[in-house]
Amino acid sequence: MVRLERLRADHEEALLAFESENREYFAQTVPDRGDDYFAHFTARLRALLDEQDAGICHFHVIRDQEGTLVGRINLMDVAAGRAELGYRVAQRSAGKGVATAAVREICRTVGPAYGLHSLTAKTTEDNKASRTVLERNGFVLTERITLMGRSGVRYARVHLGHRQSG
Repeated sequence: MVRLERLRADHEEALLAFESENREYFAQTVPDRGDDYFAHFTARLRALLDEQDAGICHFHVIRDQEGTLVGRINLMDVAAGRAELGYRVAQRSAGKGVATAAVREICRTVGPAYGLHSLTAKTTEDNKASRTVLERNGFVLTERITLMGRSGVRYARVHLGHRQSG
């Protein structure tokens, strides 16, 4: 259903189009990245690739069965076998199982690929779709937090690489 690709410089055009086309949609649940993000996209992408090369983060694009870039899934703040998971899916792909499949795939592969044994993720408390994606992939609620000035929740998953039902 979906294919994950490690972020590369040649993703720039498709990734910028994805972010631009979904800017208003994403701003409904997370703070807008601002005009500066789009104006300096090439430099920002280079900085992400540098972080990835240093092993600090691992960034991926999500492609659908036709090969269209429909999302991003990222592992940030990698240290001591742990990382924080973040993802976003295009509005036209929302509600079609893309995020669930991408999270399932990243959980299956991060152990062997990056030596990770646990992930955390956070979202706003009212983001039912994101919470459902995490719960379907074996994440458990660990704490209530404040996120972007709103009520939020943090989830965790350990034992990566093990198949979860969902």
